Amino acid sequence: MLKKLFSVLALVTSASVLAAGGEHIHLDKAPINLQDKASLQRGAKMFQNYCLGCHQMEYQRYSRTFRDLGIPDDVGMKELAFTANKVGDYIKNAAPKTDLAKWFGAPPPDLTNVARVRGPDWIYTYLRSFYADPTRPFGVNNEVFPLVGMPHVLQELQGIPHKKHETQLVDGQSKDVYIGIVADGSGELSPDDYDKAVADLVNYLEYTGEPSKLESHSLGIKVMIFLFIFFILAFLLKKEYWKDVH
Repeated sequence: MLKKLFSVLALVTSASVLAAGGEHIHLDKAPINLQDKASLQRGAKMFQNYCLGCHQMEYQRYSRTFRDLGIPDDVGMKELAFTANKVGDYIKNAAPKTDLAKWFGAPPPDLTNVARVRGPDWIYTYLRSFYADPTRPFGVNNEVFPLVGMPHVLQELQGIPHKKHETQLVDGQSKDVYIGIVADGSGELSPDDYDKAVADLVNYLEYTGEPSKLESHSLGIKVMIFLFIFFILAFLLKKEYWKDVH
């Protein structure tokens, strides 16, 4: 528990430093739904295929993930646990941290708690805000996180994104106005499907930040049902006791 707390504090510190350039960017609302098990399963697959090569989840076990997301252990170990020997292993990669630090300028952060630190809206907007920038080492920049040291790992899905401008009349003069980021159509997914894929990934990251939310939501529904039934019984009992008073 103490180790996890230190991880959160480290992420908070890095977040405050790294988010300074993009703090005034409008954040789109992430369509979070922790009751959508299919979305969580797709998000887990996205993380394993596109994020685990550099990022880890040192505080999340495969066994907990499979149980919460309704994935049989044998299926999960075959389809998702690329770096694990046992179902009880933590979600880690095999990349040496010294090499990762050399390639990216700093070790990629652990993502177990990233949604708790950054917030799902920030992550959702960030993953949809990369754009081509030939001046950067990986050929991309980001509107939310300027001068980001991370490649656009989802580019094969989105295509090559570019900033789009159009001529608009501003104060009586024609000016080029930035209207957003648009992909070139070379990706495997349409713009809407790409947004849905990112939403699945963010949904999964929201879950790993606090896995107990799934149990809390389930328990909360049961408590509400109990209180509703108890209210009806109490109301009927009250009517029975008081019917002869008047």
